[in-house]
Amino acid sequence: MKLRDIIRKCRVVAICGNEEAEVTAITSDSRTVTQGSLFVAVEGIFTDGHAYIGKAIEQEAAVVVYDKPMIEEYFSRVTYVQVEDSAEALAIIASTWYGDPSQQLKLVGVTGTNGKTTVASLLYKMFRQLEYSAGLLSTVANYVNDERYATTHTTLDPITLNGYLRKMVDAGCSHAFMEVSSHAIHQKRIYGLRFAGGIFTNLTQDHLDYHKNMLEYRNVKKSFFDNLSKDAFALTNADDKNGGVMMQNSKARKFTYSVKGMADFKARIFEKHFDGTDIEINGKELTVQFVGVFNVYNLLAVYGAGILLGLDGEEVLRHLSLMTPVAGRFQTIRSPRSYTAIVDYAHTPDALTNVLNAIHEVLNNKGHIITVVGCGGNRDKTKRPLMAREAVNLSDRVVLTSDNPRFEEPGDILQDMIDGLTQEQRDASLTIVDRREAIKTACALARPGDVVLIAGKGHEDYQEIKGVRHHFDDREEVEKIFATQHNA
Repeated sequence: MKLRDIIRKCRVVAICGNEEAEVTAITSDSRTVTQGSLFVAVEGIFTDGHAYIGKAIEQEAAVVVYDKPMIEEYFSRVTYVQVEDSAEALAIIASTWYGDPSQQLKLVGVTGTNGKTTVASLLYKMFRQLEYSAGLLSTVANYVNDERYATTHTTLDPITLNGYLRKMVDAGCSHAFMEVSSHAIHQKRIYGLRFAGGIFTNLTQDHLDYHKNMLEYRNVKKSFFDNLSKDAFALTNADDKNGGVMMQNSKARKFTYSVKGMADFKARIFEKHFDGTDIEINGKELTVQFVGVFNVYNLLAVYGAGILLGLDGEEVLRHLSLMTPVAGRFQTIRSPRSYTAIVDYAHTPDALTNVLNAIHEVLNNKGHIITVVGCGGNRDKTKRPLMAREAVNLSDRVVLTSDNPRFEEPGDILQDMIDGLTQEQRDASLTIVDRREAIKTACALARPGDVVLIAGKGHEDYQEIKGVRHHFDDREEVEKIFATQHNA
């Protein structure tokens, strides 16, 4: 593909070299540069791609795109393109390279602190069950129709992202659903994509290791809706205090969903059980296999988006009643000793509160809650004492343990959690660094009718320690314990 065609939509400041240069590949990683590549130098969180321009040229890059006027020596065989913003240019170049695939799909983005995975995944599943060709880009997995691809980030880098969208178009997909993280919005990974719709779930504390404060975090989310076109829909949670804020400057068609008040898509809750909830959506009664008010919000978002994408309301309700939770989201496992274990991804204070409240609503004071919880390393430290406090306040017993310590010492993370507790609360809590032992201990403490909540990792099948991922799956650990109980 010719360079001039690749950069035609970019905000170019200057070009030095051959605009007709033939480009054989595009990359923002100097390690993957091959002869004829176009290399985009982007300043990241930890490294600046501008420092690797020399390496890219050594590996025979044909074109270098950059936004810092720092080139000291020009090589005649290389074409240099200075742009106003490298991150923006990378997203545009990636989209152009793959033939603007988002223009050929009905792409729906889901953003918010909690619920992104559930909403995006259920929309994908429903469209597949209704025999649409559809794709999914999520924390748990990426799908092109029924073909599954492993995932590493909530929202992929622009080149990988557009590559998947191209796969979807080539596979005949009409719809695609994706989680949109605040990091991805801020880093312009989704820049230039055409969205048919955007969904806002909620906003609570998270990612303050990255964003300066909650106001910046909120405004980054809001910018996603600011950039939707007038042909797109914007669906927001009217019960979240930031739901209206997201819509303030959006040109999109605006719709709301609510459990508490009036909205375009309205739900009422009748009865709660551990295997589901009896609800009503827009006057129609149904039973769903999801537990907790937070999941009713997720299902409302799915219902609303389905209708806005042209599905029949009765069909949507029928499929909602058949659907089951996403992996690691309030997954229940029944013990042979008549207590229940729940594995959930809750890793923010609000998500943990939601899950524990959902358990209380079903238990109705007829059993105890034993919670196993930790916090990830090299992430927002301010939420650690809050997580411990919420766990202790809403549980009968708490076992504090490791999550993904990454490059931090587990003991230091646990101390940050313990610092949020009173002396009395500390005395009533157990601290067990080894997560396997923590889960065993919680299960040993459980009696018939109790609930053991294992929070924080959900679908993840690893523990990350000092840069190495070790296989570890909360659900597997519980099932091993229950297998021994069967045999006892």
